[in-house]
Amino acid sequence: MNGFSTGEEDSRGPTDQICCLIDNSERCNKPAGNASYSKRIQKTVTQRRLNLGIDNSARHIYICDFHKMIIQCARTKRRRKDSEDDSNETDTDVPEVDLFQLQVNTLRRYKRHYKVSTRPGLNKAQLADTLMKHFKTIPIKEKEVVTFFIYTVKTNSNKLDQKNGVNNDAT
Repeated sequence: MNGFSTGEEDSRGPTDQICCLIDNSERCNKPAGNASYSKRIQKTVTQRRLNLGIDNSARHIYICDFHKMIIQCARTKRRRKDSEDDSNETDTDVPEVDLFQLQVNTLRRYKRHYKVSTRPGLNKAQLADTLMKHFKTIPIKEKEVVTFFIYTVKTNSNKLDQKNGVNNDAT
């Protein structure tokens, strides 16, 4: 506050520290943000069975924005009474798509394209969570999709090339 430094981190957050969390037995190497790993967050991580823990050798409790979003989304998810934990069944045949890795503009384009209605003022984590719920409801014809994908790879073209007037067959 008065310009005097004691060498300890003050309440303004980390300067050049990395995330203090261990994710799947590996220390996260992303830069730490201003969110801290509090008792409340630790409780959420435990309840939702996220594979996260604090590294005891870390000299701070700040976490990166990536893990902050994961924890926020886990907190907002509501489990039904007949969840998979109770029935001992898992969705092994449905692959998980991580929309949290996409940029906010991409998520907004998805939302606009599929006309998904959301409340205004959602952060990236909340938007990704809402769009993930929508994404899981889209019916697909797996055989057609795989066939079209193989055709696209073999002909070295895609719909975006055709839309923009680029033709790879002329090469």
